[in-house]
Amino acid sequence: MAKLPDMTKHRGFPYAMPGTGIQFVIRRANPKGATPIKALPRHARPGSGAHRIDAAFLHALWHHFGAEPFERGNLDAARLNLLFGREVLAVDKDFDPVSYEAMLVINEKVARQSFPESFEDVFEV
Repeated sequence: MAKLPDMTKHRGFPYAMPGTGIQFVIRRANPKGATPIKALPRHARPGSGAHRIDAAFLHALWHHFGAEPFERGNLDAARLNLLFGREVLAVDKDFDPVSYEAMLVINEKVARQSFPESFEDVFEV
């Protein structure tokens, strides 16, 4: 088996959205390399199931990392891509979208406008 790339595992970060099977983290690094991080269009309207999943993921990010920069690590690319470029931004201008070590940060102003429920102490699933 090929040697897996190094990847930070965010201990204590929720594995998935309860009751949905939608994962928030991956178990192991991809031997072919990390899935690229890129901004994807988001079509979910507030109140929809997809919006609730994005809000739950952002809630987990905020309550785990706060306003501090964080490493991509084992965070799921599919979830990040729906927030990237808006609520989650690259820290460095030389951002490598296929690096597990890429640094990200929550754009708190935009995130609070898009997902105010994510900043409450408890997120009801």
